[in-house]
This record gives sequence, C-alpha cells and structure tokens, in this order.
Amino acid sequence: MFLLSLAWRSLGNRRLISLLTAASIALSVALLVGIEHVRMGVRESFAGTIRGTDLIVGARGGTTQVLLSTVFGMSVPNGSVSWATYERWAAHPAVKWTIPYALGDAHRGHRVIGTTAAFFEHYRFRDQSVTFASGKAPANDREIAIGSDVAERLGYSVGSKVTLAHGLGAVSFAEHEAHPFTVSGVIARTFTPIDRALYSTLDGLTAMHDDEATSGGLMMGPPPVARAPGEQPPITAFLLGTKNRFETLQLQREMNEDKLEPLTAIIPGLALQQLWQTIGSAEVGLRVVALFTVLVGLIGMVVALYASLESRRREMAILRAVGAGPRLIVSLLVLESGLLALVGATAGVALVYAGIAAARSAVEARFGLALTLHPLGSAEWAYLALVVSAGTLVGVLPAWRAYRSSLADGLSPKL
Repeated sequence: MFLLSLAWRSLGNRRLISLLTAASIALSVALLVGIEHVRMGVRESFAGTIRGTDLIVGARGGTTQVLLSTVFGMSVPNGSVSWATYERWAAHPAVKWTIPYALGDAHRGHRVIGTTAAFFEHYRFRDQSVTFASGKAPANDREIAIGSDVAERLGYSVGSKVTLAHGLGAVSFAEHEAHPFTVSGVIARTFTPIDRALYSTLDGLTAMHDDEATSGGLMMGPPPVARAPGEQPPITAFLLGTKNRFETLQLQREMNEDKLEPLTAIIPGLALQQLWQTIGSAEVGLRVVALFTVLVGLIGMVVALYASLESRRREMAILRAVGAGPRLIVSLLVLESGLLALVGATAGVALVYAGIAAARSAVEARFGLALTLHPLGSAEWAYLALVVSAGTLVGVLPAWRAYRSSLADGLSPKL
C-alpha cells in the first residue's frame, strides 16, 4: 500500500507528462474498444436486414446467389420459379405465409420488384415491419411504392409518375412508356436494400409488358412467354414463414429435393452468416490497425518514462541512500507504468461509452448503424488485460536504467 501511494504521488508530481501519457493510452484503447463496438453494430445491422423469414426459395443455384438476388437486389438469379410450384408449396401444411418475389426491370438504376400485399404485412427487418412515410402500398397494376433513397435522390413523392426501363443501368434508351406508374407511397427509411428499390404488384409487371407488346413499342430481349388466360408468369423467388420453427429444416430438405422443379431453399440467418464470413475480413484489418495504435501508445509511454528519468536521477539516488533496495526502485517505476496503463485503459473505455451514448441516435438516423451500450465482451476484456499487462511490462526497461543510473550517480549526479 505504501508503494502504491508513493507511485501515485510520484505521478502527481509530474502531472502534465502523466496526463499526456495516460491520454495517449486512453485514445488507443478507445479506438480498440470502439472498433469492437462498431464491428458488432455493423454485424447486427447486417444480420437484421431480414428477420422473421424462415426460408427463401429460388431456382436451383448457390446459397449466396439466392440471398443476394432476393434480399439485396444484387446479382442475377439463376432462373425462375413457376407460379404452379409457388402455389403448391404455399399450400404446404407447414407453411404459414408466403411472399412472392419477382425481380423486374429498373428505374434510373434502382431495382424494381413485383410482389403482393403480403410483403408489407410479413417482411421484417431488425424486428420491424415495413411502414410508409407517406401514402400506401400499391393497390393496382398502375401504382408503385418507392424506397426512401429513391424518393430523396430523384425528388419523387406520392403522385409522381414513374416509367420503368429495360436493364439495370442508370440510363436506358428503352422505356416502358406504354405503361407508366404512379407513386402510391414512399416507404419509411429502413437502412436496408428496401430504401433503394421500387415495389409494384405482380400484375403491374405483367401488365407493363403486355401493354408494350400490344402497343407495338420497342421490345428488348426475348418476347414474353405465352401464357394461358389467367395464368401467372414465373417469379424469381418466394419467402415463407412456417407455422412451427421446428419444421423449417424438414421443409427445406423437402424443397431442395423437389422432383417436379429444381429449387434451392436457404435459411436467411445462416446464409447471412456465411456471407459475412466472406466479406467480413475487413474487420480483421480494423483490429490490426487498432492494435498497432495501442502499440504506438505504449511506445509513447516508454519514451515519456525515459524522458522523465533525467529529472528523477536525484530522486532515485536519495531513495538508494535511505536504504531503498533495487527491488523497490524497479517496483516503483513498474507500478507507475502499470498505473498509467490502467488509468488510460479506464479512461478509454469511459470515452467509448460516452461517445456511443451521445452519438448513437444520430448515427442510427444517418447510417442505420445500431450502436448499443452493452457490457464489455470477452474479447474486449482480453484487449484491456493485454494493454494493462503490456503497459506494466514496458516499465521494466526504464526501471532497470533508473536503478543502474542511481548506483553510478550517488548523491551528486551531474545534471
């Protein structure tokens, strides 16, 4: 206890250097712990892109491809699912609800998706449902709902006219002018791919191509597939929820083994986890950068301790003269180093929590990143233990130099 009090008073006598050294450690720890919190927030937001959906079913293909084309509106689907197959599985005893999903053309680079009212009723993201900032869901084949990013970027509102175009480019020379849509609603911001898409009814996509064919407009790509009267066109995929979560795996197996039409059924949560493992390597880089920052802070602490030794040579000599042994000299400086690391680590954690508390609302509103105040995890405790331990150990070298200098200096060091 005496040694601890002595070390604390010694740091107090060099208040400015001690504060600057502790501040460098605090900033390093804040970066390290802050990156861990942000990483978890990004991961939770990414995993929350789709919730409450038990299976996504598309044409036979890879898991990632089905996920990207359906949930993120990216990639190109392998094929389509016939309407008869969709109805057959929708009537399965284990299925509670379904959402048909048809990827259409685009509007100024934004993907158009054909679906039904079931999308707005059952689709969940981060345990929230799709709501409207203004207007309502499309009710007929001439109405379309738009995401918040589409509305903001293009300046659209309820009542605006929208003409879809072939392809996914921002500029197209082949538009469906024979079948314009009217914006029926603007979807409230979700911070998911929904914000960048437009949603029409399935009948809307069908009627658009039918009107183009009958009006003699410019046709791009293959002609529409001939259908019997009243027959629905194929869809890209469909989402479903089961009546009992325990039936999900059995239903997935049955769909993947469908003999009538080759399908791929994926569990969104597992597919998102696999995708994160593929693209989440950037978080390793962030951790490496943070660890190097901590290393720089520790080196700065060693430099500060070394710099202070010149002014403390008389102090060390007096301690030796009054009977302080080498163990006490070394222990004193090592303890000072450990105290600086501990104070810096504590201040760094406090800085992270204060920053999250002050900025999380603004960050979520602007970027959709869910920053939550939660207790330190095992990885963060391990980082803090590493910082404090390393901070304590780096004090050994200055302590040994101080001990050797005190032996040579005596009571009249040359200053």
